[in-house]
Amino acid sequence: MRAWRYDYVIVYREAHFWGWAIFEKLLSMSRAAMIFDFDDAIWLNDTSESNKNLSWLKSSAKTAKIARLANVVTVGNSFLADYARQSNQNVEIVPTAIDTNAYKYRGAVDSEPVTIGWIGSTTTLKHFQNAIPALTAIKQKYGNRVNFKVIVDVDYEVPELGLKSAKWHKDTEVEELNKVDIGIMPLPDDRWSCGKCGFKGIQYMALGIATVMSPVGVNTDIIEHGANGFLASTDNEWIDCLSQLIESVELRQQLGKAARKTIDERYSVRSQQGNLLNAILLAGKLKGTRN
Repeated sequence: MRAWRYDYVIVYREAHFWGWAIFEKLLSMSRAAMIFDFDDAIWLNDTSESNKNLSWLKSSAKTAKIARLANVVTVGNSFLADYARQSNQNVEIVPTAIDTNAYKYRGAVDSEPVTIGWIGSTTTLKHFQNAIPALTAIKQKYGNRVNFKVIVDVDYEVPELGLKSAKWHKDTEVEELNKVDIGIMPLPDDRWSCGKCGFKGIQYMALGIATVMSPVGVNTDIIEHGANGFLASTDNEWIDCLSQLIESVELRQQLGKAARKTIDERYSVRSQQGNLLNAILLAGKLKGTRN
């Protein structure tokens, strides 16, 4: 009802989680240019234990409908862009970016135990659990020289790792991440994961934390193996990469410094503000040419 007052409206993922695109249709009919932004493969309707009871409200066709209504679609990576272009040719890739003023570079510290950490939500805990076999082997190998930290919005424990979660809060997430020496982002190799935009890894890297990620989707664009982090697929690869980082603070410092440089140059708000502005201006030019 207020859209007529504005020049632009950005719809992030969807205006409402119902399966219908009624609100988006009404917005597209207003005087405002409409930009549709998404940073996950939301048309696949991936569910977890915490949200599967609401899955019936979702519609896999809705994403394409909203893309057709929009003047411009902005997405976080090329996998998402390929999907969006099936419905709208005006697609701009704006990688997930981080405010590097809030994520001040810390770098590696020489202390024991070395903390291996993960940050996420209830819906992505299943991804962390993929790493438990490798982490268990690391615990057996290094004993009290390592500990494990999970920052998440629910209480969570893994007794065999001696792991108890730290509660996620927006105001304290950077403080909690600064207690981590090695950040991990394990992912399954599936279509949903290909749509993810690597935010966990970007958070670690912005702080200069040595990072290990699964070589899935955009992660292979963010990490150059051995230069600014590590990529690991199998349990043995995870164990090898983590072992190298546990045993060498110099390696953690080297990769962490290069990681921060990558974020400053390619995944900071400052580096991406021009791309976002260009997408907004394009939407304004195209307003009135699409219904």
